[in-house]
Amino acid sequence: MKILFTRHGETDYNKNDIILGTTDLPLNSAGIAQATAVAEEIALNYKPEIIYSSPLIRAFATSKQISERIGVKIITDRRLSEWNYGKYEGKGRYHGNFQAAKSEFGVRMGVTGETLLMLAHRVYSFLDEIISKSNYQNILIVSHGGVSRVFKAYFEDVTNDEYKDILIKNCEVWEFNIKAI
Repeated sequence: MKILFTRHGETDYNKNDIILGTTDLPLNSAGIAQATAVAEEIALNYKPEIIYSSPLIRAFATSKQISERIGVKIITDRRLSEWNYGKYEGKGRYHGNFQAAKSEFGVRMGVTGETLLMLAHRVYSFLDEIISKSNYQNILIVSHGGVSRVFKAYFEDVTNDEYKDILIKNCEVWEFNIKAI
């Protein structure tokens, strides 16, 4: 089994280095072009049999571009939604303690958001479920930058210091090979 992971196309918040978690923003024109390009890349190189997507507009719009290009269905799952950054949401990426907070596993982001452990629990439960129940050989996940860190840590050893610096680019594709269970 192969699990492919891509992050949604660019939004205006991404372009301007503004923290974007659960705010439901659309792709900007660059993001639409990125989604079209990644759809072509996936069609030519990977050919997934199913797409799982975050329900947030930016991820679903990216998923839809890919789905229309390769002709497979999309299943949305709220567990793939971006990390709830609490009061950091909408602030500049280097606001306050945001960068350091990304590796504080038991502390709620921005006081009112999710802890990293809460995020990891929902993403790991999703991955455990699809890996144990899937009949597909190739699966595509379309999600978010904060979720990408958890995906990487699920499949690879990542230290606490490395964790906060992991970030997938908009519409970059990561590939993970899973041995049969």
